[in-house]
Amino acid sequence: MTFSAKDLAAKIPPAFTLGIATAAFQIEGALDEDGRGPSGWDVFAAKPGAIVDDHSPAIACDHYHRMPEDVALMKHLGIDSYRFSLSWSRIQPGGSGPVNSAGLDFYDRLLDQLLASGISPMVTLYHWDTPLPLDEAGGWMNRDTAYRLGEFAAIAAAAYGDRVARWCTVNEPATVTTNGYALGLHAPGEALLLKALPTVHHQLLGHGLALQALRAANVPGEIGMTNVYSPMLPASINPLDKLSSGLMDVAQNRLFADPVLLGKYPDAIRAATFFTSFSPSDEDMRLISQPLDYYGLNYYMPTCVAAGPGEGSVPPGMAEAMGDDLSGTTPGAPFHITSFPDAEITAYGWPIKPEYMAVALGEMAERYPDLPPVFITEGGASFEDVIITDHASGQIMIPDERRIRYLAQHIATALEATAPGGPAESIDLKGYYVWSLLDNFEWSAGYKQPFGLLHVDPGTQERTPKASYYWLQEMLAARKDAAAAAVGAVISTGLEPEAEPEAEPAAEA
Repeated sequence: MTFSAKDLAAKIPPAFTLGIATAAFQIEGALDEDGRGPSGWDVFAAKPGAIVDDHSPAIACDHYHRMPEDVALMKHLGIDSYRFSLSWSRIQPGGSGPVNSAGLDFYDRLLDQLLASGISPMVTLYHWDTPLPLDEAGGWMNRDTAYRLGEFAAIAAAAYGDRVARWCTVNEPATVTTNGYALGLHAPGEALLLKALPTVHHQLLGHGLALQALRAANVPGEIGMTNVYSPMLPASINPLDKLSSGLMDVAQNRLFADPVLLGKYPDAIRAATFFTSFSPSDEDMRLISQPLDYYGLNYYMPTCVAAGPGEGSVPPGMAEAMGDDLSGTTPGAPFHITSFPDAEITAYGWPIKPEYMAVALGEMAERYPDLPPVFITEGGASFEDVIITDHASGQIMIPDERRIRYLAQHIATALEATAPGGPAESIDLKGYYVWSLLDNFEWSAGYKQPFGLLHVDPGTQERTPKASYYWLQEMLAARKDAAAAAVGAVISTGLEPEAEPEAEPAAEA
């Protein structure tokens, strides 16, 4: 299934949001400028061997200094919305206490420029970069970090509440728990395995406290959170493989979604309270399961799971992303991730299976009948881009057709799955955010995994649009032209339109 930009534009509803997503630590750089304090990721990334080829995030994409240029590129692209995160350490260097006015000012300028460019802001409060003092006090193993996130949310609401269309409290807590605390692959580099369970609850509690603070501030923007979702498939008909994929589904999907959407942890986790001290209070669960204005879903791929420790057959990039202990490198592991033998893969080793976008949405619809409106808050792929220089003109071209195909197929699948008659027709799908605007610092993979629509030269920081940038630009323009033509047809016939397209949430500059 492939679609041209114009064909896909014709399938997109008028009110559907198409956006771009980034994260502060991955693009901003300027780690020691204008009063920013260190985060746990600053320290982790400085450890020899922690990052591929010891790449440094010190400059990243230099977005802190090039923000106006990046907003101009977004405006030229024609996107509806920009999802970005606030650097907690830049705004509140200690994770508590005094606020850094220079940090607040940076995001003030960003928000004003986005709104002046007609781009609706979606702001993520926490995208993994915990202020170092909080990490040193235990990070998400410490319940106090959840309360500090609630305080940070109140600071952000007071500063930006009049201009933010949508708030995302926490991004992908599953990745923080698995890679940061269970396996030591991400900051803060703890390898606690099952003892990392408290970080699940504390992040979800932080979400609840942040949501409570935003609502107390009466922000007009919509409020939600984002979880990653990967459908789990057994590697064979072996009952042990089926059992293993079910356990993986609980650990990576339901453990993080059930408390938010159902107000309880999965049965398998609640049963574990017999053996551990994990016993969340009713008050905690009420905070975690407060009603949301929307639910964010990050979708990249399905996961194939087999019983036993395996033999390290998973591509290193995929093991890094989903968890080394599940790939067979930890002796005695009960199950492991294995590859799809028939699947094309990304540079990360992730299988490209767009049909499983429909499976993910269908499972969400079945499991959570009261699901609020949904945004795909991240979707994209890393590929080893080929850079072609025209020697006559000096023009650089980056023909990333595989990225175009990935995005077209996944957006189309999401739309079809949630259309009448689709497996997830009950889901009110509101939009899709492409990851990412820029080739950036991809956490422990450094700069080896380019996801961007814009290539960033590591020496000069020059931005070069890839073919995927122009494809998305064409699709956005075609959608706009189709909407204008529809309005023109209504005017020419003198008929009233059936319904006005739903507008982006209002926010004043």
